[in-house]
Amino acid sequence: MKAHLRDQFETAIAALQAEGTVPAEIPGWTLERARDPSHGDFACNAAMVMAKAAGMKPRDLAEQVVARLPASSRVDRVEIAGPGFINLFVAPAAYHELVGDVLDAGEAFGRSTVGNDRRVQVEFVSANPTGPLHVGHGRGAAYGAAVADLLAAAGFRVHREYYVNDAGRQMDILAASVWLRYLEAHGEAVPFPANGYRGDYVHAIAERLTRAEGPTLVQPAEKVTADLPADEPAGGDKEAHIDALVSRSRELLGEGGYQRVFNTGLGYILEDIREDLEAFGIVYEEWFSERSLTETGAVDAALDRLRQRGHLYEADGATWFRATDFGDDKDRVVIRDNGDRTYFASDIAYHMDKLDRGFDWVIDIWGADHHGYVPRVRAALEAMGEPVERLDMLLVQFAVLWRSGEKVPMSTRSGEFVTLRELRDEVGADAARFFYVMRRCEQHLDFDLDLAKSESSDNPVFYIQYAHARVHSLLRQMAERGWQHDEAGGREHLHRLENDHEQALLARLSRYPEVVESAALAHEPHQLANYLRELAGDFHTWYNAHPVLVEEAALRDARLVLARAVRQTIANGLGILGVSAPERM
Repeated sequence: MKAHLRDQFETAIAALQAEGTVPAEIPGWTLERARDPSHGDFACNAAMVMAKAAGMKPRDLAEQVVARLPASSRVDRVEIAGPGFINLFVAPAAYHELVGDVLDAGEAFGRSTVGNDRRVQVEFVSANPTGPLHVGHGRGAAYGAAVADLLAAAGFRVHREYYVNDAGRQMDILAASVWLRYLEAHGEAVPFPANGYRGDYVHAIAERLTRAEGPTLVQPAEKVTADLPADEPAGGDKEAHIDALVSRSRELLGEGGYQRVFNTGLGYILEDIREDLEAFGIVYEEWFSERSLTETGAVDAALDRLRQRGHLYEADGATWFRATDFGDDKDRVVIRDNGDRTYFASDIAYHMDKLDRGFDWVIDIWGADHHGYVPRVRAALEAMGEPVERLDMLLVQFAVLWRSGEKVPMSTRSGEFVTLRELRDEVGADAARFFYVMRRCEQHLDFDLDLAKSESSDNPVFYIQYAHARVHSLLRQMAERGWQHDEAGGREHLHRLENDHEQALLARLSRYPEVVESAALAHEPHQLANYLRELAGDFHTWYNAHPVLVEEAALRDARLVLARAVRQTIANGLGILGVSAPERM
């Protein structure tokens, strides 16, 4: 509806430009839903914003615009209000045409070309492969997937990417943890470090390592522990202890043996994460390895670029990036005094690689605990001369799971966490996907398990899916009564849909394309989630107030056509959010 009306205005303005009434370059104008129904259905400010450029009074220019609006069966009347607003009143026939549009378009209803096929990369989840995904990661997964699918529906070419942090200290700690469990299984009990990864999955990885290597990687416990710094339980430093243990592992295993342990852990976790996300309805175009940035020389190339532009300096044996020159609160180390490249150096290289791959727009979706990385990454891009407006960085608050009124702790190292897989098993993927996107990403989210599992109108997923299933039930009841649905006849009699509930439902349907476009451009899937709840609410209210399967065939068919349009719209919206649309409940 809105797209059609905007086209009308663009035609009128183009005519005025061709006549020389308004210049070729004009300020942006808007067409929005009117807040007050007495002012019509839509309001346009074109005359207000163009008046100065045209050298005319806004009301006089508004009359010129209105006079050049093409005739449309979808517009009942046009009025000029106040200083020059143009108000449009939509004709009832427009809503009737919309129902036909929904059925004709099917799964394509609501999709647009506003993205103009621009290439967008969306990176999301990217959790360290040191353990299974937990329910906190699930929110980033659901949100990122919904943002990507919304952008695709809005006409962008979307590339979904998972950045695999397969380098760095945390992965070394995982490798050491796996090796210690492997030694334990072979009778060499080494005290497990306070800072190691303790989940049951580490034992499972150790079992895989045993199947692959047998006892070939076993070393005596006394060799492993000899002269190590004391661990935290013994009054020592847990960080120093784990780092020394990693070094000892490398020393005793040799680089080849150590890499086999490392890769066994990495492969196991990545396989688990990939399967977990696919079961959650999320598939990536690419899994990008952090290690590949070092192997291809991309990290050094990025640092050389910053060095050539004068943005690196040496101090205290390390190499620093002058991040404060670009708005960060302090300068950042990119090469440590031992020669190791920092994680931030890899981040710089990764973002340079993203832009070098030719994406028009890059979107990072990170956990809120990464907020400190936002200014430094932006600073690095600006320092390299890249347009920072090509990068959006969105932070997602981790969801907090509540079971039986108690908050469930989540810690990857301690192993005391609820995995995403366990959540899916308990409430289902549909409820999880929907509940995760019901709030803005930056808002705190308490995940109510009891509500997610309930079959009531208070559960938004059940409520929306039930509306979809009810339409299928109507069609089954038609068949049981031996009635045939005449869609063509129903379309011809849509003018019979005149009660207030039907008018409200028709008006709600007309908003769907606008909601999809708005939610996509704002990166706000909750807009679509809220819309679907409202649409389901309007449908249930109408369904309960007015029987659909009436004896009169013309009215029955018209109502069935409307019900089917609602069903299609719900299915389309749920599909974008990664939620199924069942036929029976």
